Amino acid sequence: MAIEAILWDFGGVFTSSPFEAFNRYEARRGLPKDFIRKVNSTNHESNAWALFECSRIDARQFDLKFLEESTALGHAVRGADLLPLLSGELRPRMVAALRACKQRFKLGCITNNVIHPDGPAIAAKYPDAAARVAEVMQLFDAIIESSRTGLRKPNPKVYLMMCERLGVSPRACVYLDDLGINCKPAAQLGMAAIKVVTEDQTLAELARVTGVAF
Repeated sequence: MAIEAILWDFGGVFTSSPFEAFNRYEARRGLPKDFIRKVNSTNHESNAWALFECSRIDARQFDLKFLEESTALGHAVRGADLLPLLSGELRPRMVAALRACKQRFKLGCITNNVIHPDGPAIAAKYPDAAARVAEVMQLFDAIIESSRTGLRKPNPKVYLMMCERLGVSPRACVYLDDLGINCKPAAQLGMAAIKVVTEDQTLAELARVTGVAF
């Protein structure tokens, strides 16, 4: 089936991965590398991250619950320490690829995100960065945010919801995400799933699937 739509994750695809910032935090604190990733992946459907991304707990509750979970795994880390690490730098080549794809395909963004308690303050502190992100978001025909829908990847319902909004079949979609656990359900639904590892690898795979040169 011909490709009609390209569905994208946001963080770790259009911006540098928050896991890079987590690793720097771990190094500063003397924590094992990828410890925060380990906490995030333990009971991944009901842990602090999952509940916060679906807006089932607020920032204060996330702070305490993440502290409880990390302590149980051997190292005490407050959830509040991690919130400033979620914003990454935009990747110009990926944004350029998005603009090129917009000329030929429908575009959707499926992102697991949180409602940051300091969102307005951050936007005021970094107005240029906030404006650039807003400009990228305007390129999408549809956006699904876990914090607003209460559903988060890798729940297959999220991918089907996006297909319905765009009016396309899953088999007519390409899906890009930096986490393999989120690519798996997309592939099972029949999408051409691309795990984002590096920009060169991602753009090469996207070019092969879509026939568009980047």
